[in-house]
Formats: sequence, C-alpha cells, structure tokens
Amino acid sequence: MADAMLSEASLAYAESFAVEDDIAARARERAAELGCVPIGPAGGAALRVLAAAGGARSVVEVGTGAGVSGLYLLGGMADDGVLTTIDVEGEHQRAAKEAFSEADIPSTRYRLINGSAAEVLPRLRDAAYDLVFVDADKSAYAVYYEQALRLLRPGGIVAFDNALWHDRVADSSQRDADTVVLRDLGKSVRDDNRLLSAMLPVGDGLLVAAKR
Repeated sequence: MADAMLSEASLAYAESFAVEDDIAARARERAAELGCVPIGPAGGAALRVLAAAGGARSVVEVGTGAGVSGLYLLGGMADDGVLTTIDVEGEHQRAAKEAFSEADIPSTRYRLINGSAAEVLPRLRDAAYDLVFVDADKSAYAVYYEQALRLLRPGGIVAFDNALWHDRVADSSQRDADTVVLRDLGKSVRDDNRLLSAMLPVGDGLLVAAKR
C-alpha cells in the first residue's frame, strides 16, 4: 500500500523541526537586507546531514548568499573540511564572512571566490569534491549540473535548491523560463544513469543526487 500523503500540518511540522541558532538567524536577516533568499532551515538541516553522512571534506557552493547555507554545510563537514563558495556579489560574500566569523569558523576552512560560477567552476579539479550545492542563477543550472558531475568523486552528492520553484515546477501549465529550466533539470537528473536521485520536499524543493 502506498504511503498516505502528508497533511499541511505534518508538512509545517517538518519544516519547523530544525531550529536555527542565533548566528544563522542573524545571517538570514543580513540576507534579507541584501535581497537574497537563502535556503530555509529544513533544507539547510538536510544539507548538514548530507555533508555529515558523506564525511565531506571538500565542498563547492554555487551562490554564497549571506552565508546561511555555508553555515549548515560547514556544520556537517569534517573538522578539517574546506568549503569553496562562489558568488558574483562581493557584498554577499562579505556578509558570509561575517557569519562565519561569528560562528568561530577559521578562515582556513573556507575559500570565498568572487566571480561568475560559469567561469570559476571549469578551473576546479576533476573528481576532487565530496558535495556540490547549487543555489544561484536558475538560468545556468544546466551548466552547473554538468560541472558538478565533473567535480564530484564517485559517491559524491550534488544538491540543487529551489527545485520545486514556488510550486510552479509541478504545474505543467507554468512555462516561464526559470520554471522550464528547473523542470528540465529534474528530468535530466532523474534520467541520468550516472546518478541516483531524489526530490526532497523541503522548503522550495531540494533535488539531490549521488554520483555512481
């Protein structure tokens, strides 16, 4: 028998299950001031678990935001792990650095690269990373997808935020550019024989896949 669909109350409970500390809350406030929308607490908690389960030591983040997702990733990574986070907005990265400093994360544990991810990612080493997280320009998700596959070691994880895109991806009548890109990405990841994938209904949707 198939599992019953979750009620709105259960979904709301699941979303509120992860409790953020004051440092993450302040980082989220700075993100709002800068006009960027970071991953939600439930999605962030999922990232932290993925990083911890994989013993991640080398992680790439596309879209630094104000450091919210970086805090979650670093919180799950090995103590000697290094986060490489890429963003075209220098102000966003300065906010992230402030968040990491508040969390007493040594500067040796992260690399802030200011620039276009489409230009930076090809310069990173093949099969050298345990996890790649993408939360950036939706129109370039297909580019980030192929780069992630190149960067990941076998068994590595790729995760894409906003994979359900405000309930628009599931609605076939929605045909705006970002929705189409994300819908096509989901199909590509699902059908890619190089990957094992799952769509997690947390926040705005977290598409995750492990490289075979």
